[in-house]
Amino acid sequence: MTDVNDQNEEDEIKEDPIRLYIMDAVAAGGAVSPNDIAIKIAKDRAKDSDPDDVWRKYLLSVKQQAKSLARAGRISILRRGKPIDPNKMKGLIKLSLPVEDE
Repeated sequence: MTDVNDQNEEDEIKEDPIRLYIMDAVAAGGAVSPNDIAIKIAKDRAKDSDPDDVWRKYLLSVKQQAKSLARAGRISILRRGKPIDPNKMKGLIKLSLPVEDE
C-alpha cells in the first residue's frame, strides 16, 4: 500500500517542470506575471549564445500550464486583481495561489 505522502512526492517528480516553476513562483503568496516566470525559466536554462529575449519561447508554455493548474484549482488567474475563468484568459494577467471570487 502506498503512503499518501509518497504518492504526492511521486506526482511532483512526474510533474511538468513549467508547472513546478509556476507553483514555486506563487508559493510566496503574491501575484506573479507569466512573463516573470518565463524569464526565470530562461535564466535557469540560458546558454551564452541565447538572445536576451529567449524567455519569450517559454511564455506560451507558462500560460498553457497556468490554465491547467487553474482548472485543477491549484492556482488562480487574476485580471485586475480578481480571479477569472481560465478558459477566458487573455490580456494582462497574473497568477496567484487560489483566491475566492468576491
